[in-house]
Amino acid sequence: MFADLAFLLYVGHLIADYPLQTDHQAGHKALPGLAGWRANLTHAATHVVVCALLLALGAAVLGWRLPLLPATAALLWIGTTHAVIDRRWPVRWWMTHTGQSTYAAAGGAAHVDQTAHIAALVVAALFLSA
Repeated sequence: MFADLAFLLYVGHLIADYPLQTDHQAGHKALPGLAGWRANLTHAATHVVVCALLLALGAAVLGWRLPLLPATAALLWIGTTHAVIDRRWPVRWWMTHTGQSTYAAAGGAAHVDQTAHIAALVVAALFLSA
């Protein structure tokens, strides 16, 4: 079940992060203040909705019995971690403090960002599989 959950959550992440993320969200989600948080939380909410739909689809098609409370907790984890990571300062902090400044300057932040998101999805899938 873990592999199925992880795959569906990853597909949900890709759908929410690329075809469903607006230019406005991408350009404003890390800005300070209300406008930045509004763009950020709207984008994170998209992740929650898409992943919820895919979990429901997985449950219907594959016969999963996902209890409501753990599924809700996993979705809140996905939304919260996505919102925090997308503020961009955690990725900048990581890259600065792990000797990756040159990599960051060469565009590496996007890769570290995506790795952090996928790691959070794996945690959610492990939680739901337990």
